[in-house]
Amino acid sequence: MPDLALPVIAVLATGGTIAGAQADATSAGYKAGSFSVNDLLAAVPQLARIADIRAEQVANVGSQNMTHAVWQALAARVDTLCQDASVAGIVITHGTDTLEETAYFLSLVNQHDKPVVLVGAMRPATALGAEGPANLYNAVALARHPDARGRGPLVVMNEDVHYAREIQKTASAGLCAFASPNRGRAGVMHGGAPCFYSRNTTVHSSQSEFSLALLEKAGWPRVDVVYAHANVQADLIDFVAGVADGIVLAGVGDGNATDLAIDALSRAAADGVAVVRSSRTGSGFVARDVELDDGRLGFIAARDLNPQKARILLMLALSVTRDPAAVQAIFDRY
Repeated sequence: MPDLALPVIAVLATGGTIAGAQADATSAGYKAGSFSVNDLLAAVPQLARIADIRAEQVANVGSQNMTHAVWQALAARVDTLCQDASVAGIVITHGTDTLEETAYFLSLVNQHDKPVVLVGAMRPATALGAEGPANLYNAVALARHPDARGRGPLVVMNEDVHYAREIQKTASAGLCAFASPNRGRAGVMHGGAPCFYSRNTTVHSSQSEFSLALLEKAGWPRVDVVYAHANVQADLIDFVAGVADGIVLAGVGDGNATDLAIDALSRAAADGVAVVRSSRTGSGFVARDVELDDGRLGFIAARDLNPQKARILLMLALSVTRDPAAVQAIFDRY
């Protein structure tokens, strides 16, 4: 029996590599989400010394298959647990491919200051040197720590702690696959406790103007990402504009594209489709009116949000306004 004095930590599992299984311990291939949350916890018996764990299986998928329906269920469950005074913190196990998107989404719709920590692994559970157990231990240790409160959802990977807005997956393989390229890590885990380097200065969680209720009322506006490249044509953009409420351009350089693509995006904006310019480069700042006249073209600048996170913020922004100037103001705040 766990010590009744231990803090209660809810662990919500969604699948991913951390719950993945290989045919054998040296195989490169594996099936994500092969193990249950109870299997993951059984691999880390040391957790019983630091927390009273309450486990739930919300989903069991590879995060390439993460859906809005899972986000909806996950956000609703996090909201309920945050209102439960007996729960000290929440840990979410997640695949690494879209972990940063789920973390950012939760930072905008979870209006509480209770610690929420997302964690994954780059190696499946059956691999030689699987890091999932250590990552999970650190996630629980972080979620129970009072210094984690009020910072918005956090991500812990490979002993590094990241803010949800800043983290990006920057490599397809290897343990050092995550970074916060623009503003740096939030801190590190050392000896089972966090050492924070900075506060989270962005708008998040309890300060956020967004909510799951607003998003559901708006019908989850559809926002798609269009990737710019040499010779990108207008017909692709014209097609997307016919089905989407918003388009995020993953542009070259500081959010640019071919003249044909820019003309097509401007037509889409004139027809009421929200158009955000971001960069495919992975870091840096996309400012208004540098190479392009955003005001004349009807565009919104993503600033330092990458395309996948700009998609999330645009979707949420469209749940409260369709005015491009108001949407730009939201991007300037978040």
